Amino acid sequence: MNITELTVHELKEKLDKKELTVSEITKAYVDRINEKEKDVNAFVTTLTDEALEKAKQIEEKLSHNENLGEYAGIPIGIKDNMCTKGIKTTCASRMLENFISPYDGTVVNKVINEQNMIDLGKLNMDEFAMGSSTETSYFKKTKNPWDLSKVPGGSSGGSAAAVSANMVPWALGSDTGGSIRQPASLCGVVGLKPTYGLVSRYGLVAFASSLDQIGPITKDVEDSAILLSIIAGHDEKDSTSMNIPKKDYTKSLKNDIKGLKIGVPKEFFGEGINEEVKTSLNTAIEKYKELGAVVEETSLNIAEYALAAYYIIACAEASSNLGRFDGIRYGYRAKNCETLKDIFVNSRSEGFGAEVKRRIILGTYVLSSGYYDAYYKKAQKVRTLVKNEFAKNLEKYDVLLTPTSPITAFKIGEKTENPLEMYLSDICTVSINIAGVPAISIPCGVDKEGMPIGMQLIGKHFDEETILNTAYTYEKNTNFREKYKPTFKGGAN
Repeated sequence: MNITELTVHELKEKLDKKELTVSEITKAYVDRINEKEKDVNAFVTTLTDEALEKAKQIEEKLSHNENLGEYAGIPIGIKDNMCTKGIKTTCASRMLENFISPYDGTVVNKVINEQNMIDLGKLNMDEFAMGSSTETSYFKKTKNPWDLSKVPGGSSGGSAAAVSANMVPWALGSDTGGSIRQPASLCGVVGLKPTYGLVSRYGLVAFASSLDQIGPITKDVEDSAILLSIIAGHDEKDSTSMNIPKKDYTKSLKNDIKGLKIGVPKEFFGEGINEEVKTSLNTAIEKYKELGAVVEETSLNIAEYALAAYYIIACAEASSNLGRFDGIRYGYRAKNCETLKDIFVNSRSEGFGAEVKRRIILGTYVLSSGYYDAYYKKAQKVRTLVKNEFAKNLEKYDVLLTPTSPITAFKIGEKTENPLEMYLSDICTVSINIAGVPAISIPCGVDKEGMPIGMQLIGKHFDEETILNTAYTYEKNTNFREKYKPTFKGGAN
């Protein structure tokens, strides 16, 4: 039995039956990190020694029948933009290279302190979550476990790659314009972006506050439902957190979708979508019909404007949110500065990478006097139209089905010189963040090079149950994980 290939619900079952111990599970993952991290570069900070020590402590508590969380002793990885007390939280930026958080974010508190999961480390990402390939990290470029010459997607590329490479059983990511779903698609794992407001953002370092949302990256849909059940819930520390009843999302997994109405927006299958991606999605659509769903073509005719609106809104909010990093309060401070202006200019020039600077400049521009109405205000109007278009379609259909990414994983360095081409990587995902609805990406095939292809299922506000069951039913009837596994081409197996 290879412990690191098991899902979390399988690990939990073996813990309950005393077929495995917490220490055995933790050591298996620590060994896997020691073996594969040099190839994949998924972590900014590893906590392997601390993890082994915590495993012993949890076993001691369990032996005395102490009341720990249901998933006590299960390891987890956390994206490096979520505050973890006493541990570096860098956002993969030089600006926060040595920042140690004085507190735990709400979601981190839920998994580490309340559930007593074991933190294996902080996972690499695009700097301040700005990117689609995890190439903008100040520290390292994460590689795709299916082919080490290719990107894992972004910005939660470290989280997706670590789950795919079996270095963590599951992980937390954040999604501003597809940053959970797109890397999940490129790495052949499951990624869920919950409804905006379902999961607290307290302790998540802000990129674009009206778009950011924390969610799970897992090996299968059942694990996604489990982790969502743990992290969802109202938080008075987050003013955007919705006060809705707690749910056990695993109860929605029925393996039955007879009569389910699925809409397929034609705009997501047009120009720019790879033919192999279309073929895999069409095969998945036929499988849904075979399983009893009603599938119809529909139109989201505002979708073509969503990408432009997203980058205006996201960059404007990033410009505002990143204004706090000034070289004075905390974070990187340039040396040998003579004036206050020198501190501001030099610290931000040296502390931020090229992509972050690009977005700050664009955001400042669209918020400036004379351009606010022409760009930012207009983008917010488009946002309303996008929301309305999704609402209209989701009145008619239970779920909308699209590709997650227009392409499979591309070569490292292939798009770094062309930011606009990189931005188009998010064309299938950004409209969901603008509308604030939930969406899940699940693997639905591979291309001719053996790289994973992801399918995106979009649901109504706070109706995660429907998309989880739709994904679960497809997964149970296709068995992607049994057919395909990461090959680590270009590295040791």
